[in-house]
Amino acid sequence: MKLIRLESKELSKIFERGLYRRRSITEKVSKILEDVRNLGDTALIKYTKKFDKIKLSPKQLKVTESEISSAYQNVSTDFIDVLKIAFSNVTKFYKRQLRNSWKIKDSDGVILGEKISPLESVGIYVPAGLHPYISTVYMTVLPAKIAGVKRIVLCSPPDKSGNINPHILVVANLLKVDEIYKIGGAQAIAALAFGTKMIPKVSKIIGPGNIFVTEAKRQVFGYVDIDMLAGPTELVVIANRFTPPELVVSDLLSQAEHPGSLVFLVTTSKGLAKFVKDKVHQGYIILAKNLNQAADIANEISPEHLQILIRSPYRILKRIRNAGCVFLGLFSPVSVGDYMAGPSHVLPTAGTAKFFSGLNIRDFIKSVNMVSYSKKALERIRDPLEKIATIEGMTKHLDSVKVRF
Repeated sequence: MKLIRLESKELSKIFERGLYRRRSITEKVSKILEDVRNLGDTALIKYTKKFDKIKLSPKQLKVTESEISSAYQNVSTDFIDVLKIAFSNVTKFYKRQLRNSWKIKDSDGVILGEKISPLESVGIYVPAGLHPYISTVYMTVLPAKIAGVKRIVLCSPPDKSGNINPHILVVANLLKVDEIYKIGGAQAIAALAFGTKMIPKVSKIIGPGNIFVTEAKRQVFGYVDIDMLAGPTELVVIANRFTPPELVVSDLLSQAEHPGSLVFLVTTSKGLAKFVKDKVHQGYIILAKNLNQAADIANEISPEHLQILIRSPYRILKRIRNAGCVFLGLFSPVSVGDYMAGPSHVLPTAGTAKFFSGLNIRDFIKSVNMVSYSKKALERIRDPLEKIATIEGMTKHLDSVKVRF
């Protein structure tokens, strides 16, 4: 790892980093989106052949019941038993986030309220690299189900034989995902956003992906909603001289396992910094004067994952404002959050934790505000309404009130 000073230009660049967008990637993604928008399934077939090296017909894009049945033959019963534990933990967490409609009424007959309802449909993107991201399926589908989303669509790239990994299919089927499609990359995001003959469009797109998927989500925002811009994995570990060094090394290496990841050690201990420097070969070490300053540095980095790897982590938790998810104490590695703890591992990266939250129930619902006035209540606010409308020059707005009297 590289030791960098607090006042260095390199650290300033890290603080100011955003999702890195190369012009070439932006243009390639834009072309893919436009092709799918204009050509539909024909473009999906073309790009699936180009990027995934498999030729499928439009009808083969959708996973069939027989393919799902076959998937069960290729997973162990132990796998399904393990899933039950994860499902239970995620469900327990997201049920606490549920919101209900509400209304209030005053003595003059003013009724105000908010009607909460689930989204009609969401599209979930599940990456498929060297290994299947099975945890992403339940970390995204379960919150959508708990929120009451009516139609859940899942897209994941096919392998060289034209299939989606059986573990992904089994998890999706156990969670009663409505539709599963064998498409990946920016073309999958385009299909979900614009719709094709085979794939009706959705209202919102959820899930992580590579730089092409992330850029595609950015470009389709406005046609549909998106959860966040989730790029490569990030981790900041805050530690001091009492932190077991082997835990620091192991936790940094676990997140460095992801391609393109960014890992940091922020520590008050020069000895720990020296030990870790030679054991982890990527990322940065930053020396802080004290734990409060370490927390402030973490806030500036605004990482996806923040580990407060000290014996009394709550003493600095109150200073933390910016992080996707915070892991507290010596026995809370990020891995437990990746698979089992409950909160989704779909989290903001590249400093966007300053304004994005981790995936939550609010991502799957929308609200409609309600207003009801009695004649008495309307009369009470006539004068202030008239003054503001007059300043704005909106005479017809005034007339719509006056006509009622």
